[in-house]
Amino acid sequence: MAKVLMKGNEALGEAAIRAGARYYFGYPITPQNEVSAYMAERLPEVGGVFLQAESEVSAINMVYGAGGAGARVLITSSSPGISLMQEGISYIVGSEIPMVIVNVMRGGPGLGGIQPSQSDYFQATKGGGHGDYHMVVMAPESIQEMVDTMQDAFDIADQYRNPVMIMADGMMGQMMEAVDLDKPKKATRDLPPKTWATTGTAHHAGRNVINSLDLSPVNLEKHNLDLKKKYDDMTKNEVRYEMYKCDDADIIAVAYGTTARIVKNTIDMAAREGIKMGLIRPISLWPFPQQPFDETVDRAKAYISVEMSTGQMVEDVRLAVNGRKPVEFYGRTGGMIPEPKDILAKVKNILGGVK
Repeated sequence: MAKVLMKGNEALGEAAIRAGARYYFGYPITPQNEVSAYMAERLPEVGGVFLQAESEVSAINMVYGAGGAGARVLITSSSPGISLMQEGISYIVGSEIPMVIVNVMRGGPGLGGIQPSQSDYFQATKGGGHGDYHMVVMAPESIQEMVDTMQDAFDIADQYRNPVMIMADGMMGQMMEAVDLDKPKKATRDLPPKTWATTGTAHHAGRNVINSLDLSPVNLEKHNLDLKKKYDDMTKNEVRYEMYKCDDADIIAVAYGTTARIVKNTIDMAAREGIKMGLIRPISLWPFPQQPFDETVDRAKAYISVEMSTGQMVEDVRLAVNGRKPVEFYGRTGGMIPEPKDILAKVKNILGGVK
């Protein structure tokens, strides 16, 4: 199949269907409404089910049930909607239910605005709900990468029996790009059978019970420690990142999603002025990549975290650098998008103050 021009929200829906998702539950919120519209039309064509819930709270509990029955299920929303789902997400992790959750981020806090933002980083990577839990959080930089990530996200979810979140900002959801929906995927994982699913007793003895409640502190501690072993495995196996022009860079920017694409333009502008600048692009926001910082810290003079927020990922950048070099921050918020010329001005200011 040749490349087709698709809006990001529609492409992610089609990618989920091609990854095996046949169930979608959601509730309208800008800037991700096109996902719901697309899935409402497309899922019946492939024998799937689309259901618009009465609220985000209802929707997250519907995917809890569908995932618990062993189905590949997708839910999407945008920032305030994801906030409403946080209790359900914690239940889902506690019950070890795989699914894919997409947050097409908008400006906040509160209802904020409908323009793009990256101010949900803390919510996604630090566990926005209650309890000790983690999700693998993926942050593609283009619509094609979002399409390619979807198959992997469902496979990771099934392998670890844990939800995976894909973070895209409103710009990625609304813009259109040429995508190859049939681009060859990586070899699929050797996924375990879903013998835990609530599919009746035809294929196993006894009943399967899915529950996140355990009133015994001894049992609950053991459950949490078992979950932690999964998170440790994710940390070893699921880190993803890109290094761009870092080999001789004096200053290295750290950015994800569409902001990383803006930074790449900044790097080209900097090169024309003789400034050696590189980029570390975390593709997995959790687990956060440590290795590219260890590889570059001896030769870089400084790092700068560039975000569409007032500064969230910068905390993980500082932890990764661990005081070995200065870490600065540049951000725009409220739906404002960083511009290459302004990032470059900040870079020049930083380099003027370091030796």
